[in-house]
This record gives sequence, structure tokens and C-alpha cells, in this order.
Amino acid sequence: MEDGPRYLASSAVVSAEVLKILACILLVFRETNFSVQAMNQLLKEEIVKKPAETMKLAIPAGIYTLQNNLLYVALSNLDAATYQVTYQLKILTTALFTVSMLGKRLGFYQWLALVFLMAGVTLVQWPTKTGEDSEQKDLSAGSQFVGLMAVLMACVSSGFAGVYFEKILKESKQSVWLRNIQLGVFGFMFGLAGMIVYDGQRVRESGMFQGYNTITYTVVVLQALGGLVVAVVIKYADNILKGFATSVSIITSAVISYFLLGDFNPTGLFFLGSLLVITATFLYGYDRKPISVSAIKV
Repeated sequence: MEDGPRYLASSAVVSAEVLKILACILLVFRETNFSVQAMNQLLKEEIVKKPAETMKLAIPAGIYTLQNNLLYVALSNLDAATYQVTYQLKILTTALFTVSMLGKRLGFYQWLALVFLMAGVTLVQWPTKTGEDSEQKDLSAGSQFVGLMAVLMACVSSGFAGVYFEKILKESKQSVWLRNIQLGVFGFMFGLAGMIVYDGQRVRESGMFQGYNTITYTVVVLQALGGLVVAVVIKYADNILKGFATSVSIITSAVISYFLLGDFNPTGLFFLGSLLVITATFLYGYDRKPISVSAIKV
């Protein structure tokens, strides 16, 4: 084990937001044919001179921050199994907000696929019992109620924020990179405030980048790039398909861990969950075509 302080998750969030903003600025720089003057003019016109448009991104950024805090409360007041089952309700809340806010229609097979997906992800991520986990959390009924309310609010906020951001991206004439700069600025502000509130003392004592190593830096970079990829997926696909992609990636990561790292032992629940996720993926794309008139003509 390495000596020294452990890295701060709050500082990793702030660092990822800074990297995401810098990456988007570079992409905007490329869109303006590598002209610094043109880029500065575009950023000024679309961000500084349009405060109402910019402030729209404060809503999802604030909700994401609230969601992270709600999940922390939920994890502190629920056992792992209850948390995993209830948090997968975000798949259905995302679908409900997609229907209500974007006017998208989902057929019977698509709703059924979402239920399968929710069940599959739950089983894939079902916690395995070990000797260290034999001691269960001593949770009162009041504590469990607080945890349940927190995770349900996190599901609702996750669905709303994701679909709200999708609505902004698809209805906006601004590029996805400009919108990500706006979102990143607010994300940085909220993240910095959270780091000061929760880890201010530790930052003053050992610095913001305490405990960082090669793996930590790699995770921060991947987190930033992942945020950009998610924005592109939401822009050109939707939040529901993003949910399917995330679910498949969980299974893929587990398989890679098994074959390359050897630190994952699949269980029967994992295989059943994987089967449900794969079935849900094909079922969601199933298009039940009506029988054509020509096909029934004698």
C-alpha cells in the first residue's frame, strides 16, 4: 500500500470539469478554423452576450450536483442490494421524461425492453457477499426511509436533468461544444463549492491534488472525455439509448476484468442479468411491422 493521503473525489470532479472545458475550447478553436480572434468573438457572442441561454445550463449542472449528494445520503442509509434495485428506476424515469418533455412515443415492446434492462442491470450489479460483508448495516426504519427517499429523488433528478439537457442540445443552434463549455463552467462552480464545503480542511492541509497517481490522472481524463461522448450521444441519439450503451458497457467492463485482470468472478445472477440486458437491447429496436395488403392478396 502507498503511504500518504488518499485522493479527494471532489477534486477529481473539479479537475474533470476543467479538462472538459479545455477540450471543448480546443474543439471550438478547430471549428473556427484555428482563429483565436474568431473563437474569442464566438465565445463572447454566444456565452457572454446571451446570459439567458447560458443560465439554462445552470439547471442541469445544479441538479447533477444535488443528485451526487442524494446518492451519498442513499448509500449511507441503505444496504447495497436495496440501493442497486431502487437506483435502476432512473431508466424508467428517463423514459417518462423523454415522453413528457420531448413528445417521443414508445411502443409496448420498448417499454417492455426498458423493464428488462432495469432488471438486467440490477442483477449484473447485484452485490456479492464476502466474509467482510457478513456484518450487515444496523439501519433503523427511519434511516431506511431517508435513504429510500434520497435514491428516489436521485432517480427523478437524473431523468429530468438528462432529458432537459437533451432538449437544450436538440433545440439549440449552438454547437454541442459551446453548450458543454456552458455546462462545464457551472459544473466547475458547483463542484468547487462542494470541494470547499466537504474537503476544504484537507485541501488546505495537503493540497487539491493530494494522493494523485497515474491511475487517478487516467480516471480524471477518461471522466472528462466520457462527459463529451455522452453529450454527443444525447445530441444525436437520446438518453434512453445512452442508458442501453451504459448497461452494455458495464457488462463489457466486467468481462474485460475477468479475462485481463482476473479480479472478477461472474455469478449466476450476472449471467442472467447479462442475458436480460442483451434481450432488452434487441427488443427495444424491434419494429413490429404490420402485414402489408399485398402479402395477403390471393
